[in-house]
Amino acid sequence: MSTTDTSPEPDLRTDDYDRMLDTLDDAIEQLTEKIENGRIRDPERDKVRMKMYRTIGYLIRTRRQVMEDATLQELEAEIEELKADSDPTLSDVVDD
Repeated sequence: MSTTDTSPEPDLRTDDYDRMLDTLDDAIEQLTEKIENGRIRDPERDKVRMKMYRTIGYLIRTRRQVMEDATLQELEAEIEELKADSDPTLSDVVDD
């Protein structure tokens, strides 16, 4: 394998949900391609393919969790914005 075939270093930062989702989508797509189009001619390669299936399941679960975290963060920001914009007299009524 030549040096031009190597994959770039993954971006493992966790501060940007969109970037994390893009990275997970790329990994899922690449792994799916290998699973669907890779040739298996011996039992050892079949074991590798099964590990790939487990890995893709893990990546999909991770992607779902990242999406949920991003949604929760957006909802928290909206709630805080609504609290800041609300009439102080209404918050007294709601809190009671």
